[in-house]
Amino acid sequence: MQMNEKAKLVVHELKNHAPFTLFGSLTAIIFIILIIKGNLLSSISPHSEAIFYILHPTHIFLSAIVTTTLYVKYNKKSLVFVMLIGCIGSIGIATISDSIIPYLGELLVGLSNPGAHIGFLEQPFLTIPPAIIGVILGYWKGFSKFPHAGHILISTWASLFHILMAVGNAIDVVQTIGIFIFLFLAVWLPCCTSDIIYPLILAKSPYEVHRQKTTGTK
Repeated sequence: MQMNEKAKLVVHELKNHAPFTLFGSLTAIIFIILIIKGNLLSSISPHSEAIFYILHPTHIFLSAIVTTTLYVKYNKKSLVFVMLIGCIGSIGIATISDSIIPYLGELLVGLSNPGAHIGFLEQPFLTIPPAIIGVILGYWKGFSKFPHAGHILISTWASLFHILMAVGNAIDVVQTIGIFIFLFLAVWLPCCTSDIIYPLILAKSPYEVHRQKTTGTK
């Protein structure tokens, strides 16, 4: 399998998911602006950790559905093998998106008392079961576009509330700009990697399956 063939399929899937990605991201950005403009930090920040541990498992659940759906679309494997692929992709990359990149952002913009808050280590019973359930749904049902849109939206909010745990009651202009930059980085690349690039790169022969479907050849 040539790399340019896989690249073509990755672009094909990214194009199909682009409208859902755009919708989720724009909705989340509006939500973030309302928090800052509405001076809601002082009332929301004390509850940020609890909200994070609602959004982060939801993110993992949706990511597991999409990752598994795209993987089994191009590869028929046993549920045990798919479970490994789906759980690593959803938990691992969601941790990068929701925890590690926001944590690095908190350090770089100088927020006080930042913590990594690695979900599967701090709250394994809240994070691992959603991944397993998401993989099972993706394996048997197979749907990806709506979960991907929800994934982008929830991921943005999870990353935001991770940052809000370190914000306190106020942030300055420079910190606000930094937060926006790191939210963008935390959502777009990891989410598209986990939902689209990761399962397709692991697929053995995705381009041939796609070619047969689009051309009607055997």
